[in-house]
Formats: sequence, C-alpha cells, structure tokens
Amino acid sequence: MANEQDRDAGQEALEAVLPALRPELHRYCARMTGSVVDGEDVVQDTLLKATRALREGVVVEDLRAWLFRIAHNTALSLFRSRQREKAMKDELGRDESHVHTMPVQSDIADRLRPFLVLTPRQRSTCILRDVLGYSAAEVAQITDSTVPAVKSALHRGRRLLKDQNVENPPALPAAERRKLAVYAQCFNAHDFDRLRDMLSAEVQLELVTMDRRSGREGVGGYYSNYQKSDDWLMAPGAVEGRPAMLAFDRADPSAPPLYFVLLRFDGEHVAGIRDFRYARYAMTDAQWQRFETD
Repeated sequence: MANEQDRDAGQEALEAVLPALRPELHRYCARMTGSVVDGEDVVQDTLLKATRALREGVVVEDLRAWLFRIAHNTALSLFRSRQREKAMKDELGRDESHVHTMPVQSDIADRLRPFLVLTPRQRSTCILRDVLGYSAAEVAQITDSTVPAVKSALHRGRRLLKDQNVENPPALPAAERRKLAVYAQCFNAHDFDRLRDMLSAEVQLELVTMDRRSGREGVGGYYSNYQKSDDWLMAPGAVEGRPAMLAFDRADPSAPPLYFVLLRFDGEHVAGIRDFRYARYAMTDAQWQRFETD
C-alpha cells in the first residue's frame, strides 16, 4: 500500500496527463456509448474512480493504460446496469439559416453510432485498435484479454462495420425549437437578465470539466463570463437530437460550431444547462443540426 507521498505523486501525475489524455478518453467513450454526451458521462465516472483509487493508495505503473481499462470497465458496467445495449440499438431505426452564413449540419459521416452494431468486446477492440491506434498487445492489456482474442474480435468487428447505414435522429418538436430560438436570441443580444428570468427554481448547471451549480440564484451567475465577451454567436439547434445552442465563432461564422450548450426545458423554464465551452473535444464527433429562425 502506498504512503501519503506516493498518493500525492499519483494524483499529481493524473492531473499532469489529464489535459492531453481527456480528449482521447472521450473519443473512446463516445464511440463505446454512441454519443458524445453519454461518452462524457463515462469519462467523468472514470476519472472519479481513478481519483478515489489513487487516494486509497493504488500504485499505477502505466497511467494511460490504467485509465483506459477503467473507462472500458465503466462502459461495460453502464451497459449491464442500465440495459443500454438494446436501447441504443433501437435508436438506430428510429433545416436552416441565420442572418449570418453558418453551416446547417455536420459535414462529417456519423462516426459513433455504427459501432453500436458490435458486441461490447468487438466495439472496444475496434475503437482502441483502429481509431486510437493501440497495438493488439496494448488492447489485450486494457480489455483483460489475449492477443489472439483481440485479433478475432477485430476481424469480426471490422466485417460488421462495413456498409452500415445509420439514420439521423428525429427532428425536435416545434415548441422546443421556439424556446431554443428565444434563448439564442436573448444570448446574442446580451439580454442575460431575461435569461435569468427563464431559469426554473431548481435549475441545474454543469460547466463541463469546470463547475456545477444548482438553483436560480447560483446558476444566474453563470452568465457573468458570457456577459464580458462577444466572440461567440449562438444559434438554436440540436446535438444528437437533443435541444442545444451551437456556439459559432463570430469572426468566422461559416466555420463549424466551436462547442455546444445542451438545454433542458420544463415548460417555459430552463431546467438544465450543460455547457461544453471548456470541453470542446466533444464537438469533434458530435452530430449536430442548426435550425432556421424567423
């Protein structure tokens, strides 16, 4: 068992590699879950487990492989505990200008959901090997498998991934689009007092990787940093079929969005905000769509 000095060193090592490693962990988890949003949930659970283990004195020789092993097991636990496999596979069967010239939707092929046709073992093997570039031996270490088993899963997974046709998520209802349009309009006008009035009493905020707040008074202060700048241009849209604001670069609005802010409404009030301003890696693989405004 490690002493206090070793525990501190382990935590410091984790904090040192995290800025570079977190986007890579997210790429893996997003493909395992088929969603950039659910993938971030798995990343957060992974880091929480890693932090607890280090505080309890676990000594780690290969931090990167250890974190991916935790992420792998966390994703598998998610599938088992919530029976997510069937739900995600069912979703496989289941717009657009502003006064500025901005793109309408993702111009990339769907990079995430095709992996959902694979078994969890095939999925993790293909992601680690073909997306992240790990060797067969490294994949075997991360997934607690053998090199022959990895090669077999990789062969079957690659074959199943061919000719996958994945439909787009269903469109948001008109009422959701209307509320998003009002929210984005107020944001661009810096009418943050009106936005604060739109918050529900029990509103929840997550500024991904940075902060969490709850309640109208606590969340109301979230707008202060936005109030100090205007380098963004918000547009109503959807990310993976979920209501969202898409944040474009005001100086280059014809480029894809920089990040997104998920919104959850309760009637006419905003009940949840999940802002990816400081987790822009999630935008890389996000399937997004921008809505027309009147």
